Amino acid sequence: MNPAESLPDAALWVDGWYPQARPLPSPNFGDRPAQAHIDLIVLHSISLPPGQYGGDQVQQLFTNQLDWQGHPYFQRIEGIAVSSHFYIRRSGELWQFVSCADRAWHAGASSYRGRSNCNDDSIGIELEGLEGDVFDDAQYNRLCTLCRDIMLRFPIAHIAGHEHIAPGRKRDPGPGFDWMRLKNILQLKPQYLPLDRT
Repeated sequence: MNPAESLPDAALWVDGWYPQARPLPSPNFGDRPAQAHIDLIVLHSISLPPGQYGGDQVQQLFTNQLDWQGHPYFQRIEGIAVSSHFYIRRSGELWQFVSCADRAWHAGASSYRGRSNCNDDSIGIELEGLEGDVFDDAQYNRLCTLCRDIMLRFPIAHIAGHEHIAPGRKRDPGPGFDWMRLKNILQLKPQYLPLDRT
């Protein structure tokens, strides 16, 4: 797959918003640097509390609405301001919090393909899950469609996990994520994937 051949397919996007996703704008974003080259997709996993699925706590976290007293774990992350461009639930339901034209706060201190501050030029996708656990078929189906459409719009050259851009600090999505499944469905060349997974 060579996404650069079909970049003009803007019909799938409206000002960086993806109409197939449920929009829930987050206040946690900023401008990308003027010369940002959006060529990286970063995959994450998240569940709140960890390992519990189906609630609205992730959406609440990304919109600064989480009740820090609602669970003992929440007190460990109290006050953080984070976001992601997209969130895919176990059912495959897709949410969007930040326009892809803007800089979401998902990567933190990071470095990949010779560049630091991966938030500047990446698109973050959170999968409802737990690092090391497996993900559902509906999530892979939605993720592959989303990645395909992102690659039709942006010159994506790399897809990596949070574990690859912040090694030693982050471990998600973890060994339960099937990189070969993603590669095969999207028909990606090996250089698109994390160096240790090709």
